Amino acid sequence: MANALFPKFKEAILQAAANSSLTGTVKVALVDTGTYTYSAAHEFLTSLSGVVGTAQTLGSKTFTNGAFDAANVTFPTVSGATAEALVVYIDTGTPSTSRLVAYIDTGVTGLPVTPNGADINLTFDAAGIFAL
Repeated sequence: MANALFPKFKEAILQAAANSSLTGTVKVALVDTGTYTYSAAHEFLTSLSGVVGTAQTLGSKTFTNGAFDAANVTFPTVSGATAEALVVYIDTGTPSTSRLVAYIDTGVTGLPVTPNGADINLTFDAAGIFAL
């Protein structure tokens, strides 16, 4: 699977639906693709499985020329399965309304990664996390 925006997120932004703005709390999760398989039908965090470690909040978000970017991220003291992908989502505090935004498995320095209990540092592509 190559990087993709979740189609349900694209529908939501076109309709200005609830929980479709990236200006709120946006998180990124490490994902084990042996457990989770991307699906264009997935819409909310309740569809996501295979999360490795604890999702981290993206800081220093920017929105420039249609590109979404944020500061590189550190996942502290991670253990568990190998993570081959990232999933970006809008966190509402409730999994059934936390909208999935992007599935990323290429262009991130540090992926795939096998946790060993230490911090995991990921560096996003210089062009941004994704672009519309």
